[in-house]
Amino acid sequence: MSVPDAPAWAVHLPAGTDPAGVDLRAGGSLPGAWTSAWRADGARTVLSTLDGVRVSAAELDERTAAAAGRYAATGLEPGERILLSAGTSVELVVAYVGALRAGLTVVPANSAYPPAELASLAQAAVPALAVVDDPARLTDPALPVTTPDLANLPATTGADVELDQADANDTALIIYTSGTTGRPKGVPLSHGNLLASAHAVRLAWRWEPADTLALCLPLFHVHGLGVGLHGTLVSGAAATLIPRFDPPAVAEAVQRGATLLFGVPTMYHRLAESPRLKDLSPLRLAVSGSAPLPPELHEAVHAGCGQVVLERYGMTETVMLVSNPYEGERRPGTVGFPLPGVGVRLEPREGGTAEIQVRGPNVIAGYLDNPGATAEAYTSDGWFRTGDLGSFDADGYLSISGRAKELIITGGFNVYPREVEELLRSHPAVADAAVAGAPSAQWGETVVAFVVPDDAADSTAVVEELDAWCAERLVAYKRPREWRVVDAIPRNALGKILRHKLVP
Repeated sequence: MSVPDAPAWAVHLPAGTDPAGVDLRAGGSLPGAWTSAWRADGARTVLSTLDGVRVSAAELDERTAAAAGRYAATGLEPGERILLSAGTSVELVVAYVGALRAGLTVVPANSAYPPAELASLAQAAVPALAVVDDPARLTDPALPVTTPDLANLPATTGADVELDQADANDTALIIYTSGTTGRPKGVPLSHGNLLASAHAVRLAWRWEPADTLALCLPLFHVHGLGVGLHGTLVSGAAATLIPRFDPPAVAEAVQRGATLLFGVPTMYHRLAESPRLKDLSPLRLAVSGSAPLPPELHEAVHAGCGQVVLERYGMTETVMLVSNPYEGERRPGTVGFPLPGVGVRLEPREGGTAEIQVRGPNVIAGYLDNPGATAEAYTSDGWFRTGDLGSFDADGYLSISGRAKELIITGGFNVYPREVEELLRSHPAVADAAVAGAPSAQWGETVVAFVVPDDAADSTAVVEELDAWCAERLVAYKRPREWRVVDAIPRNALGKILRHKLVP
């Protein structure tokens, strides 16, 4: 669009849209934007499932108001935290949205976390209530627990509680992400951060009330929750909830009228191998993120169903940052242009590389109660250091060339080597250990463990024991899929692991 001095992100706007008129805080808060959309057309379907459940906008308004009332009747006050860990369902969405309407802060947790990991997260987050699918997963008897239907909480009416009072600066979500030290860092995302990102993708991807998203991403992850669910509700659109990714289920949702699909490369890999790939041809838009989509997978999806997958780039701390254009070339191997409101720059580093740095209303103000991590994450002039390395091509498309931070992305999920290494070293038969990522056509990367056994340990037995040890203590995507028994872990004079010498 030819607007003098238009920002780089204007490329994403529909023709004739003035960048100066874009309001990324419209609605004031997430519930403010959502309820406005619901009341514009209360009869339309907002949520559905493949087994026939349909929830209208008016019903979702009523049910989430009732859920907010239950939280308030329990004694929870605005700003208090709830831990939320359950599989995708209408009840989970109602419990989540109701919490935000009551002014609470939600701490999402992977529904596959074993009790030890869930307890560790609860200890860090200090929630006032836990909403979990299986109360037995929580071992803290002092923490009140309910299930997503909130059935054991006292009932009240929406009139008994002040609804939708949060503003843009209030914290909506705290997502814990392990740092390179292995200690979790709390990422507080405000209503304003999340609202800005939802409006940005609404504009860039032409998300309209007529759309239906086949929502197969987990709702404990910022991709499924902060992009999929939030974007659906801000856009006044609908979502078909798919509890677990499965190619036939996705294909059925599309055949029933879904127009959008968001996924990670692992999902597209499985779709490309499925005989149901051809059923995705009616989609208006297929989006991939959380890890690079290999060019050959781009080609396989396009050949099988005609979809040109749109790649984008984001982080927990920033939600969505960059996207290939909806109109124009979607260039494989790149993530496109900054989304509305987002600034991107490259900061040169030693060795000829450059770090991607960003700013915008979608970027968090800092980590929770962690001034050291906050100081490290921001430049002196206020730009957020992503830790990713990248470059712009001659046409302004951004490519991500690597990661400055030692991070493994497998199936769209982040694995921090230090966390896995510390667990391995805690086993009595291990003298030393290191973890690295190996390329995988299906998962993007897989976790590979390098282990130095104790002198008295049998190598074969150690691997078997460690595999079982990790299965009891780590969520599935963090577990090593390959094992290497080695004589020593390469380290420098200061004891730091030389990961480039670990050859998976």
